[in-house]
Amino acid sequence: MLQVVDLQNSKEFQGLDVELLSISPDSLHAWQDGVSEFGIETPVLSDADNGVASAYGVMQWAMGSEPGHTFVLVDRDGRIRWIRDYGAPQNGGLMYVPPEDLVPEISSQLSD
Repeated sequence: MLQVVDLQNSKEFQGLDVELLSISPDSLHAWQDGVSEFGIETPVLSDADNGVASAYGVMQWAMGSEPGHTFVLVDRDGRIRWIRDYGAPQNGGLMYVPPEDLVPEISSQLSD
């Protein structure tokens, strides 16, 4: 949850003018306490059957039936502009990426 909190509170991330969504196979009920405790304002969505994760191809980094920690940048026309699973071993195995590391990557994809 810290990833979502830090991104939603980052002025640099906000300056990108992108919509942040957190999508998880967890139920909305499972998120409820954390959303309240951490003041999460970002939309939190449940993808219980991993249909969204599968549609965007992120299950390739899954650990069992759980999708990885994946960022997907989708443009207004629904096209994937950038995708990266930082939790994958080839991408560093990270479960948290500081906003100051994400912002330049996302920004470079927006200018293409």
